[in-house]
Amino acid sequence: MTITNKKIVTLLVMIVSCASTYAQLTLNIGKDSQLRKLQIAEIAINNYYVDSVDESKLVEDAIKGMLEKLDPHSSYTDAKETKALNEPLNGDFEGIGVQFNIIDDSLVVIQPTVNGPSEKVGIVAGDRIVTVNDTIIAGVKMERSEIVKKLRGKKGTMVKLGVRRNGVDKMLFFNVKRDKIPMHTVNAAYMIDQQTGYVRLESFGAKTYDELMDAIEQLKKQGLRRLVLDLQDNGGGYLESAVRIANEFLDGGDMIVYTEGRKAGRREYKAIGNGKLKDMPVVVLTNELTASAAEIVSGAIQDHDRGIIVGRRTFGKGLVQRPLDLPDGSMIRLTISHYYTPSGRCIQKPYKKGEKKDYQMDLENRLKHGELTNPDSIHFADSLKCYTLKKHRTVYGGGGIMPDVFVPLDTMKYTAMHRKLSAKSIIINHDLKFMDKNRKELKKKYPDFKSFDEGFVVPEELTEAIMADGEKEGIKPADDNERMRTVAALTVQLKALVARDLWDMNEYFQIWNRQSDIVRKGVEAFDSLRF
Repeated sequence: MTITNKKIVTLLVMIVSCASTYAQLTLNIGKDSQLRKLQIAEIAINNYYVDSVDESKLVEDAIKGMLEKLDPHSSYTDAKETKALNEPLNGDFEGIGVQFNIIDDSLVVIQPTVNGPSEKVGIVAGDRIVTVNDTIIAGVKMERSEIVKKLRGKKGTMVKLGVRRNGVDKMLFFNVKRDKIPMHTVNAAYMIDQQTGYVRLESFGAKTYDELMDAIEQLKKQGLRRLVLDLQDNGGGYLESAVRIANEFLDGGDMIVYTEGRKAGRREYKAIGNGKLKDMPVVVLTNELTASAAEIVSGAIQDHDRGIIVGRRTFGKGLVQRPLDLPDGSMIRLTISHYYTPSGRCIQKPYKKGEKKDYQMDLENRLKHGELTNPDSIHFADSLKCYTLKKHRTVYGGGGIMPDVFVPLDTMKYTAMHRKLSAKSIIINHDLKFMDKNRKELKKKYPDFKSFDEGFVVPEELTEAIMADGEKEGIKPADDNERMRTVAALTVQLKALVARDLWDMNEYFQIWNRQSDIVRKGVEAFDSLRF
């Protein structure tokens, strides 16, 4: 075999060899093969180009170039990016187990993971991690990604942390043994009233089904009789997770979703009939950022007239990607088929191959055209008309899931001043400083969420400090009315943030959702609509 032929074989292996996925794949590499042109080009550049080149980068750029001409969701990620993308869906990562934020160039622990490595050795909320294995990370303007890299590591490895704690003069040192740290996809689960439970799913990961069912069991003990399933801002995840969750609500044999593509034949996913929630009234909350697996669940529940969808039209991500693992840990996610709801609606919104900019502007265009604020601005062609499978109600394809009850985006709820304060991180920074100074006192005064919810009032000096810092940045209210509305919004937001910092996201949403129009309309839907 010549050197040139060896390089051709090597390149082929780099590009398309993935034994687990392509064991049956064969290549016809003739003199007229388009793939051969690519090989010759790579070999020629690598061997004869005037300057030195990075061969691996050449191959990566070629792969990216091909994928960019396809649909908006086919993509390539290098080994590092692939690992980072997979961690949230896999349900855990390996590290020291702390939630943290950066205050004045210092890492401040917001909450240690319950029974996690850091909590076990005595690290508490409010601690400042100053050194990691004798490397100073405070006051050196280190990138957040670099700090995370130093804290994370393989399970069982040790890391030495130097900690500053309020009230303690000397530096404290802790030897922490890294471990598996769970990443939860159920953000919140609580009772809105005596019979209505609320569960919010952040994404559909490997452990989401188990987390959801555990949350449901806990809510049943508190009187759960009807469920609000919040899928707002849920960008999706694993198909298998969505199918298992939809199965809980449907009868045996009910179609959940099917996929079909040019080379991939039709594949159907149906309910088994063993669901524990088949008789429970359910309302699903969606918005313009609800996508993919979240749209599968929403579409299945709507098409079978199993529940009510409340909110705004979903994102419209209905393309199925097959992950292709490459030998160096990188990955191609290649679109192979479309998702279809049980009534035959294609979830994917329209797109033009290779034109990602227009696709990425879709949500902004929806806002400009009034779709997010007025249902009359949404128009569907008759050719997209479908019917639900039980009650034969009219629903439409053409991209995303249109809700049964439309809730407009309230563009007036937050003032221009409030949005600017948020964009400049002035609100979150003041919250973190407030917690850093008052955490111990707040914990002592409010031992549980109930006492906090009933008794805590956001100090006026906190909102005034935020407004004053805003003015220093040139962020000023247009008039007294805007100032008053901004302070009112800040008061709700800050109380929710303090609750999050004292407990977790569950408590945050219990406060935040009280001013949510979609949540309110979702609860009202139980009384106004029959299931």
